[in-house]
Amino acid sequence: MRSYPRNSPEAAARIVALVLIADGHACHSEFDVYQQLDGPRELGLPSANFHGIVQTLCEDLLMGDQGGGSMLGALGDDGLAALMAEVDAPALQRKVLWLAAAAARADRHLADGEALVLAAARRHWGAGAEAAADSLAAASHSA
Repeated sequence: MRSYPRNSPEAAARIVALVLIADGHACHSEFDVYQQLDGPRELGLPSANFHGIVQTLCEDLLMGDQGGGSMLGALGDDGLAALMAEVDAPALQRKVLWLAAAAARADRHLADGEALVLAAARRHWGAGAEAAADSLAAASHSA
């Protein structure tokens, strides 16, 4: 798995991308919500770069897959921990959780893989990031 500089827009966007592809299905509604929430700007990423992040992530996951058939099979707990460790700024963690959770819920179904990555983020980043992300999500839905 490639690494990105700590707290970089790419590191943050990769975690959002991982949630969006974790179920092995790239749903347009999830990507649309990410764009509607102005995800690239929120993370400091040029809008056109998100698709490259997704593609690179897929390539890395496919190269690391040991025949398990799961997009997340190549990562395991250690791999997820390494990805989460690349984002340690609390404000950026909250944005990532907010964007990823809102986008994952766009199709009104939280797949097991999506839930697994979101839970890993909450576990590695702490409950404070989750509570703040939920507050941001609630505010964005009422606006």
